[in-house]
Amino acid sequence: MSRIEEDGLMRLSRRALLVPSLALAGMSLAPDAAAYRPFDGTDADVAALGDFELELGPVHWYSQREASSLIAPATVLNLGFLPRWELVVDFQNSVAIDPPGGQPKDQVLDTDVFTKVVLVPGVLQERGPWPSVAVELGPLLPNANGQEAFGASTDLIVSERWPGFTMHVNNWFELTRGDLHLDWFEGVVLEGPSRANVRPVGELFVEHEFVANLTTWSALVGAIWRQSDAFDFDVGLREARVGDERATEIRLGLTWRLGLWEARQTGGHGRYGTTQMALRR
Repeated sequence: MSRIEEDGLMRLSRRALLVPSLALAGMSLAPDAAAYRPFDGTDADVAALGDFELELGPVHWYSQREASSLIAPATVLNLGFLPRWELVVDFQNSVAIDPPGGQPKDQVLDTDVFTKVVLVPGVLQERGPWPSVAVELGPLLPNANGQEAFGASTDLIVSERWPGFTMHVNNWFELTRGDLHLDWFEGVVLEGPSRANVRPVGELFVEHEFVANLTTWSALVGAIWRQSDAFDFDVGLREARVGDERATEIRLGLTWRLGLWEARQTGGHGRYGTTQMALRR
């Protein structure tokens, strides 16, 4: 690759970080991709190279015991920055309703920056009849008005698709913020027919915090509506048992896909020609 091409790629990478500004500037459509909302787990696929995906829950309602809160918004930002690689940024703004004395009303929770890579391209990538396998890992960042410390996370995901439904299995381990204690999450996501405009979905998971000896059992039912190639809308109802306490959550949200740039293979230098990057218009 020539120095001019390298400089061009560096400038393009810097421009790709300006996701919010570019998102407001245009509505180019990206290829089809499966929605990850409204689940706690994810699938063994990534955003295509040059595609940005916004997973947004404008308002979630959460209740545990006698305490209730609004999560407004729950946000996940995904960017396909290399073939089979994705950058993931998560955060949730939690607003407590009548918080206990001394507790903050507003908190920014579940903040993290992950890298996700497809290890084995398979059925989700239309590369073969075998399962797709991916791993997502990275640091847990300090929360605002919450745990102001770092942690770490890794999630091994295996996805399989049949004519009638798709299944994603998440094997997730975390070192909790601050004390770096082990947290284990095992979940299964089930989706209805992938080509249906409206497909039923569900998720079951168990999570165990070893030091606190606290186990969470959770079940979610919902639906995803494929409104267009660019938009999915979702709804989910989650019931959970956190230790001895019952928790209920209502999730409403959307996934928006936007093509920022694309790679083109052209004739020229080298055996396979020259790869050029260009912003989508």
